[in-house]
Amino acid sequence: MREFLEEMRAEGLVEEIRGPVSPEYAPAQMASRTDRILLFDDIEGKRAVMNLTASRRTLARALGREEQDLVPSLAAARYDGAVRVGGTLPMQKPDLSLLPVMKFYPGDAGKYLTAAIVFSRWEGVENASIHRMLVLDKKRVAARLVEGRHTHTMHRQALERGETLPVAVAIGVHPAVVFASCTRVPPGKELPFAAELRGGSLEVHECRNGVLVPQAEIVLEGFIGPERHAEGPFVDITGTYDEIREEPVIEFTGMHIRRDAIYHSILPGGAEHRILMGAPYEPVIYRAVAGVTGVRNVHLTEGGCGYLHAVIQIRKSTQGDGKNAILAALAAHTSLKHVVVVDEDIDPFDPMEVEYAIATRVRGDRDLVVITGARGSSLDPCQMDDGTNVKVGVDATMVTGEEHRFLRADWGSADAARRG
Repeated sequence: MREFLEEMRAEGLVEEIRGPVSPEYAPAQMASRTDRILLFDDIEGKRAVMNLTASRRTLARALGREEQDLVPSLAAARYDGAVRVGGTLPMQKPDLSLLPVMKFYPGDAGKYLTAAIVFSRWEGVENASIHRMLVLDKKRVAARLVEGRHTHTMHRQALERGETLPVAVAIGVHPAVVFASCTRVPPGKELPFAAELRGGSLEVHECRNGVLVPQAEIVLEGFIGPERHAEGPFVDITGTYDEIREEPVIEFTGMHIRRDAIYHSILPGGAEHRILMGAPYEPVIYRAVAGVTGVRNVHLTEGGCGYLHAVIQIRKSTQGDGKNAILAALAAHTSLKHVVVVDEDIDPFDPMEVEYAIATRVRGDRDLVVITGARGSSLDPCQMDDGTNVKVGVDATMVTGEEHRFLRADWGSADAARRG
């Protein structure tokens, strides 16, 4: 992470806050006003970073990709990087009070770890994923484990055998590792994917409980047992408060912290949160749509919380391609709520362009797909009590065979030049 910070500093993309800042609300307010990287020198005497990858530009740089080719290149990932195991990490007594853990909003249940990656190991398979964690005391947190996701499944299997799930929590890793941990990959492939993103290899260290972790500013080792604790309220991706649940407790047994460590924090509902929620799903949608038509790009939009709205750019060959793209996208990312499909001449990253396509190429009785009773996102305030929602697709593409009716005037065309 420090190497990446120095690269971004050299490009003038890091804003350093030197004066003392309270961990309560102030860093969150600052991060909400910009997508620049914020490096705090003094949060109760400790260092912290926010907005590490709060823009597509910095994310592309972190992943070693060109911004315009980010989604197609990630869609071609093989998850085959080499993971090299180095030595073990020395541990000290865990003490979460040594970290500048933040409280973001007045209604939050307390201070939360938001950029902490949980590495867990069960039956020879290692998983990595980010979970929000409410700090309970110096060595315990309540972690939101989404039902059906890999960490939740591994924990349930461990408890069924009367065992605890060994974990290690890493904070302050290279953004490529964060991105890999946010991506749905085949079981156990998060670290190989991170290695692939880092150029083909990644060195990891083994904790005392056998869990592997990459280089990090802070590592906490421990376990998830049967204890549960109330977690929430907490602001999630939509900027609204998620409900209170009884969630598993992670108890830490050891801690490794670098000298002058830089603590990474993600603003809930902020730009970095939206990027890390949505960007990992864009290649998934891209591959799914590629199975039904020619896909050019995918964008999970900022206004759609980086998660609920997709704009898909395709190259049609038949009139039904737009609707097939809608259905493929909704199946690939089940939290999607609204999908707009556009032609190659529409920039999916430009909301004015997308709205233009809707205004000039959509006829409501012909181009809308409405699906009721479909599984939605638990983060959507509109979700019904049974977990379902209504999903809408908009085919904003030109009618095949009638493209001449929709073509826009172009100053570069020969005809326009002659008329000029």
